Amino acid sequence: MSEQQPARRVTRRRARTRAQLLDAAFTVFAAKGFGRVSIEEVCEAAGYSRGAFYSNFATLDELFFALYRERADLIADQVAGALALDGPELDVPASVDRVTDVLLLDVDWLLVKTDFLVRAARAPEVARTLLEHRERLRRAIAERLARSARGRALPAVLGDADGAAHAVVAAYDGVTTQLLLDKDVAHARAWLKQLLTALLTSGGGTVEH
Repeated sequence: MSEQQPARRVTRRRARTRAQLLDAAFTVFAAKGFGRVSIEEVCEAAGYSRGAFYSNFATLDELFFALYRERADLIADQVAGALALDGPELDVPASVDRVTDVLLLDVDWLLVKTDFLVRAARAPEVARTLLEHRERLRRAIAERLARSARGRALPAVLGDADGAAHAVVAAYDGVTTQLLLDKDVAHARAWLKQLLTALLTSGGGTVEH
């Protein structure tokens, strides 16, 4: 037992160090952009040495990919959870409220994700990671819409649930581009709520810009 306890303490300490490095990197990447950040800056922000960094990550790229996957998986889980809260029939306004709250609260995440998108456009292996995340989001939305479609039809222009899910993600992309420029979270959330409600219902009303 005494031999196992130090090992567990080391494992917990390493996990804590890794988490703190990821949190610090998120803050620094959002503030300066991935291409302008050094390992030393991440270590300083986290309060660790380069040795602590290299015991967890081989390169800054590896840390960046780990950070993206961690945050992207969290958001995909949150979106799926938000959509799962309704009963058998989807309450579109309530679900839209929950999803937009999850997706639009963090401008820093959008900055980091944009850095990742730029890298993905030039590197196929990075693009695969981004595409996997987007597919996971679309699948969660499509599966929920498909379950609710038994009780009411989606607007014909969207086709099936998969088409509707693609439209939802595209709408989010458009709104967040504007959000990155004007930093007006309240307006972006209101606009996305109107847009998604109009997309997912036959009589969603007029979207105001």
